[in-house]
Amino acid sequence: MLDREGYRPNVGIILCNAKNEVFWGKRIREHSWQFPQGGIKRGETPEQAMYRELYEEVGLRPEHVAVLGRTKDWLRYDVPIHWVKREWRGSYRGQKQIWFLLRLVGRDSDVSLRATDHPEFDAWRWSTYWVSLDAVIEFKRGVYEQALNELARFLDADRRHARRDAFRQRGAGHPEVAG
Repeated sequence: MLDREGYRPNVGIILCNAKNEVFWGKRIREHSWQFPQGGIKRGETPEQAMYRELYEEVGLRPEHVAVLGRTKDWLRYDVPIHWVKREWRGSYRGQKQIWFLLRLVGRDSDVSLRATDHPEFDAWRWSTYWVSLDAVIEFKRGVYEQALNELARFLDADRRHARRDAFRQRGAGHPEVAG
């Protein structure tokens, strides 16, 4: 399913832990690392596709994550022509993606790279949010940078809400503490 401009609708997922480190998956039998991502099927919303891809690639279910934010618009990247299958050349340009920022509320042990019969990754790690993108395939780096920049504000908002909620909980039941 391509749009009129030759872009395939897709979702990208930036999964972070409580330390705001991000999940990186190593592509099976390759030396490149990436965030989970995948195509949107006909009739799926971006959010439905995100949850499906999250399970297929990382083994996490909706109860394991909290959605912190998503990109406002589609982010696009072009795929170099030598990467495009012959039958798609002339019609396929690349991918357009809605990116989601998720917080893992489950445990690291909930991650399963073998949740389906067609694993995407053979290893994973947590890295700092602003990790170097050198390990990402070159033609995707610009979109990764755009997504990280746009979604970073949700990390700060999430931390502010957590601090405010913790303060309110500490103050609850104590009339001398104003809430």
